Amino acid sequence: ALPILHNELDRCVQAHGGWRGSREIDASHMTMSTQVKDKEAFQRLNFLYQAAHCVLAKNPENIELARFYCYTERTISKRLVLRRDPSVKRTVCKRCHCLLLPGVTSTVRQRKNRGQRRTVVRCLSCGLTKPFVNNPKYKLWSEQPEALLENQPKKDEKPVVSQKKPKEKRDAQEKCDAKQS
Repeated sequence: ALPILHNELDRCVQAHGGWRGSREIDASHMTMSTQVKDKEAFQRLNFLYQAAHCVLAKNPENIELARFYCYTERTISKRLVLRRDPSVKRTVCKRCHCLLLPGVTSTVRQRKNRGQRRTVVRCLSCGLTKPFVNNPKYKLWSEQPEALLENQPKKDEKPVVSQKKPKEKRDAQEKCDAKQS
């Protein structure tokens, strides 16, 4: 199978608005201002991720080209120090950089371990397994209110520091107080 040409890839990505199952890299929440820093870089990462999906949608045997796109996307994001969305990171194998599509390049199983339900995704290329906890109350750090830039203290404000003493100092102070009384 010959690799798909980039013009055909452009048409495929535009026609599908991405691939139906693809997740777009969302950079809008990265900064407070409306202008996104490195917007072109995020667009390029988004294109590479969608291109990998498109290649596998057209021809599931073309895993190497999809792997190349995912590897390129990862190296660009590392070189420019850009954070990828957790949903994108979950769908790319950390070992072989293969796009993890259930039934095509990965298997997905539900496991119960020590009373905790987990989703286990296994890459069919290299055999790496990724367990994900099925806890509806669990939130990623990026989804928590403390992680948002708007909720961070301003530079001119001093952060609130609690007046607690370390345990050793507190214990030593209590012993001195006990001896004095």
